[in-house]
Amino acid sequence: MTSIAVDWTRCEGHGICARLLHEKISLDEWGFPLIDEPEVEPHLVKAARQAAMACPALALRVE
Repeated sequence: MTSIAVDWTRCEGHGICARLLHEKISLDEWGFPLIDEPEVEPHLVKAARQAAMACPALALRVE
């Protein structure tokens, strides 16, 4: 199963991940990502990888 995770030592709260993968990621009041369920459904794997690649801080991981 594919999952997503945030590396909190790198995350700077840009919010790009939530814009690209709004089905799995929302933002808290400071703009940092919230992931309720880290498992990524098969139809969202491509979008999850794109969100991880778009992160300027390389803080989102798809495993």
